[in-house]
Amino acid sequence: MDALLLVGLTLLALVLPWLIPRWRLRRALARPLPASAVAVLERQIPPYRHMAPDLQAQLRRLVAQFLHQKKFIGCEGLVVDDAMAVTIAGQACMLLLNRPSKVYPALHTILVYPSAFVARRDQVGPGGVVTPGRQSMLGESWDDGRVVLSWDDVQRGAADWTDGHNVVLHEFAHQLDSESGRANGAPYLGHHAKYREWSEVLARDFQALRWQATYRQHSVMDHYGATSPAEFFAVATETFFEKPWQMAQHHAELYAEFSQYYGVDPRLWQAPPPAPPEPDPHHLAWHAHG
Repeated sequence: MDALLLVGLTLLALVLPWLIPRWRLRRALARPLPASAVAVLERQIPPYRHMAPDLQAQLRRLVAQFLHQKKFIGCEGLVVDDAMAVTIAGQACMLLLNRPSKVYPALHTILVYPSAFVARRDQVGPGGVVTPGRQSMLGESWDDGRVVLSWDDVQRGAADWTDGHNVVLHEFAHQLDSESGRANGAPYLGHHAKYREWSEVLARDFQALRWQATYRQHSVMDHYGATSPAEFFAVATETFFEKPWQMAQHHAELYAEFSQYYGVDPRLWQAPPPAPPEPDPHHLAWHAHG
């Protein structure tokens, strides 16, 4: 009897650390997201108002799980209140809609600075000589379970959802990218995904962006995406969610790959941009005879 009791207690000790978090999560998800948090989503994430009801419900549930599982830490005296946490969680969880994915399982902490922060960046020169350096950052994604954000820039991203710049989407795209083992522009696509097509399309558009950046040509995507395949994936993610019509027009195959990966079509949440004005025929005639 004592032996059986000991075995039972041992099994219980092994199982409880696994059961208790699941039970607490179920309790958290059983409660609806507070009305104050829903109001933040409506105010800070413009696409939310245009989503179908089932997607809105998905996002609320994802946000509730994110808030339950992740820890927010304010830096340099910043106090992260509930509205700030919901703003960050809502934007981060946009990337998880319609996807059979856990809510950033490797992530546990979000560090929030009041504004751009300075990070140490060593420069490796000729001969392997390392020169200490410092760089101003808007956000950063680490592979040890942390994301760092500038609150000023989080607010800028929420204020304009059409400029293709969003630090939360960018850094959390890096988190998804790293789920395949390392951030290299090739996230885990699923068991039956067509990795060859993904690789061919992204490699081609990455090289095109590098050419545009080198020769300072206009691009739908920020030239920062030409830095590396990982940055290209993050910048393309920002463009996909914030400038979907332009991306679909100028990078149709890339848009199709991202639409399949993210499981949504953001064009449904945003009116198409206005068409460029028609050229003045009198102006053309003047040039023709000038």
